Amino acid sequence: MSFADKTLTCRDCGMDFVFTAGEQQFYAAKGFVNEPVRCPSCRKARKTQKSNVSERHRTVSTAASERERVNYRVTCAHCGQETTVPFVPRGTKPVYCSSCFNRMRGDARVMF
Repeated sequence: MSFADKTLTCRDCGMDFVFTAGEQQFYAAKGFVNEPVRCPSCRKARKTQKSNVSERHRTVSTAASERERVNYRVTCAHCGQETTVPFVPRGTKPVYCSSCFNRMRGDARVMF
């Protein structure tokens, strides 16, 4: 397949840019079916903008993972032993210590 330079109009800035035969060949080799809609400078600006947004999200998620884990003291509904759980018990459902929870979970697996 032969390629020839094409003049395209940038979606963002409205300026014309050349989609070269070499770029077209590269796109075809990568399996890209759409032509670029932004000129190289607008593509670069958009990539930088996305990178900055990604960095802000990464910072927020890192801060969230560094939060101190809060545990709540409860009494196991099965054995009566005092234990801690990583959620706020609402009182609408029984709360179990880890050994009773695992034992009950194992029993439930056998029933199915």
